[in-house]
Amino acid sequence: MSSPTPSRRSIRFWNFIAKKYSRDKIADEASYQRKLDETRALFRDDMQVLEIGTGTGSTAILHAPHVAHIDAIDVSEKMIAIARDKTEAAGIGNITYQCTSVEEFEAPEGGYDMIMALSVLHLVQDHKATLAKLYALLKPGGYLVTSTVCLADAMPAFKWVSIPGHALGLLPYLTYLSKDTLLSDIRTAGFTVENHWQPAPGRALFAISIKS
Repeated sequence: MSSPTPSRRSIRFWNFIAKKYSRDKIADEASYQRKLDETRALFRDDMQVLEIGTGTGSTAILHAPHVAHIDAIDVSEKMIAIARDKTEAAGIGNITYQCTSVEEFEAPEGGYDMIMALSVLHLVQDHKATLAKLYALLKPGGYLVTSTVCLADAMPAFKWVSIPGHALGLLPYLTYLSKDTLLSDIRTAGFTVENHWQPAPGRALFAISIKS
């Protein structure tokens, strides 16, 4: 199943905000730590992990000591450059970064024990195709760890701002998913949703799913 590649406007947007993004503090530290803990509880030291939409690598760097290797991808070359610098400064040697989209990323099917898609499924143009690709890339029994802003629940009216905002290059492309739609689409892709929660209504939906 194919899906459209990210628009040039979205890539320009993420390149433009890369430095600010790397300096911004986490808005909800408690929820972030809970997500880290629940993800780490699944790790084995022989795991091969893929992170799509790695940004400036902060989460990959924190998880890297607990797994064998992480492939981390992002569409923004400036984000990736910052991530590489941070990883080198941290003395981490088991992360490989690549500037590419999930749509264009190439890897053998069934090669990963876990895929992390954190704050990214609402940014792709075809989330169903993305889920199908991630399913194919995982080993049987592999984990998909997602955190997704469900914009259809949280701020549906923002669509009328985001569409022209994206056209002007001021905002990335946004997909308006509801919690129920997202969970249904994850299951339709072949996953079993093992756990999901939100810190509050309208906040990002964290989910751990297994390739059935």
